[in-house]
Amino acid sequence: MFARLMPTEGKFFELFNQHAELCVKGAKEMVALMTNFDDLEIRVHAIESIEKQADKITYAAIDMLHKTFITPIDRDDIHKLITRMDDILDLLEDAAQTISLYDIKAITPEAKRLAELCLACAEKVKAAVALLHNMDNSTKILEICAEIDRLESDADHVMRAAMSKLFRDEPDVRTLIKLKAIYEILETVTDRCEDVANIIEGIIVENA
Repeated sequence: MFARLMPTEGKFFELFNQHAELCVKGAKEMVALMTNFDDLEIRVHAIESIEKQADKITYAAIDMLHKTFITPIDRDDIHKLITRMDDILDLLEDAAQTISLYDIKAITPEAKRLAELCLACAEKVKAAVALLHNMDNSTKILEICAEIDRLESDADHVMRAAMSKLFRDEPDVRTLIKLKAIYEILETVTDRCEDVANIIEGIIVENA
């Protein structure tokens, strides 16, 4: 009797799509921040606002998970997917706040490139999530996940080259420490996008 009163399915895919859209918006703001420091505080505030919106979606998805008797995909996969997506925006917010708090006066081409790779990964996450409601899309979804893996690998290469250049050429220790922190956070954003891709690949294997 109790089970019959609980909702089935739930609007999980809608929430995934809304969150993925916010990931893209946050990454776009990060690229814009890296492009023009004149708008630094405006961009930081925008990213913080986007992250708060995403938190509400994450909470809504987890709350729905508790209230839904039959879910469209495995319950653990739903939880892992929405929380890993939330990690993406948490890290983008962390990067923006770190740039502001460290009072960084100029950004390097390598940091901007990492931000661009974060955006490219977020766009691929959005594309994969948008197809997840239908397992007939499994081949295309797996192709997109492979592209996310490639982009994450590109970010690794940029990160290593950036670190090498930083330790070789930057004379100011404080600047070195600040930029190293920014590089590491941005590269971790791409790691979390790869985590999302891995979760999605697992969902495809289980349900296709």
